[in-house]
Amino acid sequence: MPGRRSHLPAASSSSTPQKRPLSTPAEHTPPSRQSKRLKTSPADTATKTTPKKSPYFEHETSESEPESSVGQEDSGYEDHDDASLASSPPETEIEEEEEEDDEYRTDEGEAPRKKRGRKPKPKNNPAAVIAQGKKGEELWRPGVKVDMEAGKAVFIPLPKAREAGKTPYQPQTIHPNTFLFLRDLQSNNDREWLKMHDADYRQSKTDWDTFVESLTEKIIDKDDTIPELPPKDLTFRIYRDIRFSPDPTPYKTYFSAAWSRTGRKGPYAAYYVQIQPGGSSFIGAGLWHPEPAPLALLRKDIDKKSHKLKGLLMAERLRKEFM
Repeated sequence: MPGRRSHLPAASSSSTPQKRPLSTPAEHTPPSRQSKRLKTSPADTATKTTPKKSPYFEHETSESEPESSVGQEDSGYEDHDDASLASSPPETEIEEEEEEDDEYRTDEGEAPRKKRGRKPKPKNNPAAVIAQGKKGEELWRPGVKVDMEAGKAVFIPLPKAREAGKTPYQPQTIHPNTFLFLRDLQSNNDREWLKMHDADYRQSKTDWDTFVESLTEKIIDKDDTIPELPPKDLTFRIYRDIRFSPDPTPYKTYFSAAWSRTGRKGPYAAYYVQIQPGGSSFIGAGLWHPEPAPLALLRKDIDKKSHKLKGLLMAERLRKEFM
């Protein structure tokens, strides 16, 4: 068996490249992490941000002094400013001198200086006129012409609420002033009139609310299904819905209220009270514009128990009051 060769044949220097010698551990240092974005020097940024010379202006050819030398020199204005501030008198002395100058100028015939400040409020004009007129010609209506001299003011006082007179306001009754307001509203059914007579409206509305509150207690004593609700849930608003109505008047000429299991609104039968001047006040009960389903149930129940309805309609007290 042939023996193993003890050494490799020597390779020529020209055929195989020399290996790089390894560095010692002491000399090895970890490479620093550098960002891929190149850092720019302050000199480079200065050159980039320097504006170009405008071709529309002529530049002086003379060499200007460096900015550093200008900044290092002391300004001559600072000393003058400090001296002027130190030598300037206080503001009160300046105001006194201006007043003396104004007095001196008025003696000589010159116009005094105008002082700054708020303008004085104008005094009450003695030539003021209170707006009055006939119906349809009041000054609060738009388009009314007034023959007055220039400089006269017109004051339109808001009407106050009517006095109670000999009849006091009571919660169990309706005051006569409430009917007077509704009668006036019939002949003046527009927003401008109601705005001018808002005091009468508020007083009449309060009188009606107190009457409804006292009447609620009596209705509850007779009908346990009626809950105790505040007047705002029982009374109807005075404003009319004129969207689909040929009548353009904006307000109702009556006050009304309804009592049911859910107040003035809801699918249940209700008691109804309405007051209106001219003998148009009335009371009623029942359903108002019921839906088709409840109306069908109501008719079916009347067919089954018609004798009960006939007994109510034939009662003497009911026929005396309503028929």
